[in-house]
Amino acid sequence: MKKLFAVLMLIALFATAGAASAEWKPSRTIELIAPANPGGGWDMLCRTVQKALTDENLVEKNVIVVNKPGGGGATGWNYLKGKKGQGEYLAATSTLIMLNNLLGKSELTYHDFTPIAALQTEWISVAVEQDSPWKTVKDLFEAIKADPSSVPVGVGPTLGNNDHLVFLELAKANGVDPASIKFIVYPGAGGEIVPALLGGHVKATVIGLAEVLEQHKAGKMRVIGVSSEKTLADILPGVPSFKEQGVDVVFPHWRGIIGAPGLTEDQVKYWDDVFSKMVETETWKTLLKNLGWDNFYQNSAEHKAFLEKRTKEFDELLTQVGLKK
Repeated sequence: MKKLFAVLMLIALFATAGAASAEWKPSRTIELIAPANPGGGWDMLCRTVQKALTDENLVEKNVIVVNKPGGGGATGWNYLKGKKGQGEYLAATSTLIMLNNLLGKSELTYHDFTPIAALQTEWISVAVEQDSPWKTVKDLFEAIKADPSSVPVGVGPTLGNNDHLVFLELAKANGVDPASIKFIVYPGAGGEIVPALLGGHVKATVIGLAEVLEQHKAGKMRVIGVSSEKTLADILPGVPSFKEQGVDVVFPHWRGIIGAPGLTEDQVKYWDDVFSKMVETETWKTLLKNLGWDNFYQNSAEHKAFLEKRTKEFDELLTQVGLKK
């Protein structure tokens, strides 16, 4: 009996050890939640991730995209929040997860979820009229410093977004009081800003590069700087980044993935492994190139630290210009 008992105990110990060492993986269909309608940036990210994961056989379960529009992302994110501990549910996110909270539009923050990864970015540009005397970002801010009211700057669709924030950061870095800048807000964003700049109604704009790239190439306006780390030689040759112009501002217009709250270390590790492999595949790289996106991968730990740092910086900027009380 003693021998039998000892054998049973060993079997139990091995079984327990095996269960403890088993790594987590999805046990049901994986949902990628796009907190917006089809066709927008979050939806495009989810469908790009879906294709890359499927085509490269990086996951064993089916991957579906579920659109949950409303509330500037809050509807989809609240749906994810209700999936506590379930690693099969992921949602697209961006700077708005921070800004909506800081501006009082939502109670949700990244602390309500499990940061998983930053994946891609677009870049933001500063552009002026083609015949403008300002050739560099420094030239522009010297003019603003001398007479802010004479240099109206077009921004859209609202204050407090990425475009607005990068210009505030540029102002601080150039010794200009961010609160002194004369912004003209265009709710129609690029569709209204570009004609306004070409018509002389504003003297400069801060805007997504894709929205002014063709006008720049056609010689109708001039991009004088971009928020990337280095010159975007493939698409914008000859235009230095802000950082290359001596202004220490790098500002990605990023999108990424968050998980449900309460995910375990094993669940996070699973997705770290999957996404670190995904961003190195030719499928992912080709999809990004076709969309005009740049890779901007951060694993879970890196992304959490990034979100913490940027939240503090945005809090200070928005408070300084009176948008956050």
